[in-house]
Amino acid sequence: MTLTQLGGSLVAVLLLAWIARWLRLGESKITDPTTAAGFAQNALAGFQAGRALVGTDGAAALVAGDTGIAVVKRHGAKVAVRRLIPPLYLRVSVEGVTVETGERLFGAVTLFGVTEPEVRALEAEAGRSTVVTLH
Repeated sequence: MTLTQLGGSLVAVLLLAWIARWLRLGESKITDPTTAAGFAQNALAGFQAGRALVGTDGAAALVAGDTGIAVVKRHGAKVAVRRLIPPLYLRVSVEGVTVETGERLFGAVTLFGVTEPEVRALEAEAGRSTVVTLH
């Protein structure tokens, strides 16, 4: 391999990485409650999203809905969503709240910067008819 081939390959890889970033391919950060609600509604059939709590790191969220609570978490370049029925099983720590999903492959989900009273209030809203319509 010549130095020209090596340089050309490096430029091509960097160009493809820049294009992927520019197109926001593989971006799955949960930036705000509206984004979390959209992920939940798109992933769960018949789920009408209400209020949402998003972790400060953008890696996880809880969304109250008409049929339970959606747990949304980043999973690599994608987002994984599961529906839970209250009561939620929580572990509280200094960093935030960890929600036990009961599913071994999905695992527990930690919401950084979220407190137990916030989660319990969201849990109380689940199943009510106060839903948000997303466009």
